[in-house]
Amino acid sequence: MTEVAQRAGVSTMTVSNVLNGRSQRVSESTRRRVLATIDELGYRVNMTARNLRMGRTGSVGLAVPGFAPDYYAELAGRLADRFADHGLRLGVERTGASRAAELDALTAARLSSYDGFVLSVVAGDAADLEKLRVDTPVVLIGERAVPARFDHVLMDNVAGARLATQLLIRAGARRIALLGGVDGPEESMPELRTCGYREAHAAAGLPVADELIVSCEFAVADGFEATRGLVDRGIAFDAVFALTDSAAIGALRALAESGRKVPDDVQVVGFDNVAHSRFTTPALTTVEPGNAEMADAICGLLVERIESRPATVPARVIMPQPRIVERESTRRS
Repeated sequence: MTEVAQRAGVSTMTVSNVLNGRSQRVSESTRRRVLATIDELGYRVNMTARNLRMGRTGSVGLAVPGFAPDYYAELAGRLADRFADHGLRLGVERTGASRAAELDALTAARLSSYDGFVLSVVAGDAADLEKLRVDTPVVLIGERAVPARFDHVLMDNVAGARLATQLLIRAGARRIALLGGVDGPEESMPELRTCGYREAHAAAGLPVADELIVSCEFAVADGFEATRGLVDRGIAFDAVFALTDSAAIGALRALAESGRKVPDDVQVVGFDNVAHSRFTTPALTTVEPGNAEMADAICGLLVERIESRPATVPARVIMPQPRIVERESTRRS
């Protein structure tokens, strides 16, 4: 900074103000001169030194169950881009949907490597999390109930599943297979999406056949095997609603192998609007749950907390109304 200041004919404090965005303290002509000098000299901020001085690591963490289905990998990409805009690197960890691993991710020893942390909670519960004493800023994501003292960002799974099922019913489907469905107390993603599926049937006055709710995991291979199982058991169905796009992509392959045309014989809808869903054959109709808005909310909350602006009341942010992205795997209703 001293070299920049000498070349530009300003003080080192003026250079610091320009670099740190305190432009209100510097005239526009001076700011332009300092920036031109920085470019000329090839000056780069020493982020390691800056972080040491501020008592920070310059990194934030993200722990997710795994990298399949594709949703989690794409979430990591979106967050990495947004945190980079704030000078923060993103480190990604995998919990394997393990309760112990999720809780371990929030221990003081693990959090000491980060300025803030994002945890996707799929196995732990509120009682587990309530026992933790966490000083590092943390944002929790997912549908599980969490203690009110944590910032929490979640999507509207019930509404999204209801929209997907309603679309299929309007397009003439009457026996809709639900891949990944499970009934329960509505504290997890599959339980909530199953609830939306059932609500849509109830609103249309249609029964739900239990054999069409197929318990499975959510990767491509899982959707393939679940759909093949329906076909092999001779269970009649005219539509598939898969709880993730990855499972829906597997279903498309299984239907093609069994000689069933999509959408003429069987319509298919996924959930998550991952990038690959545009490029399947046929292109996959899916639920867009607010992916960009969710990444914005997570990043905004965590950066705000890192900058020492804690909220008197932790935030609970639910994404706005999900929407359907209609493509080729469904008939126009």
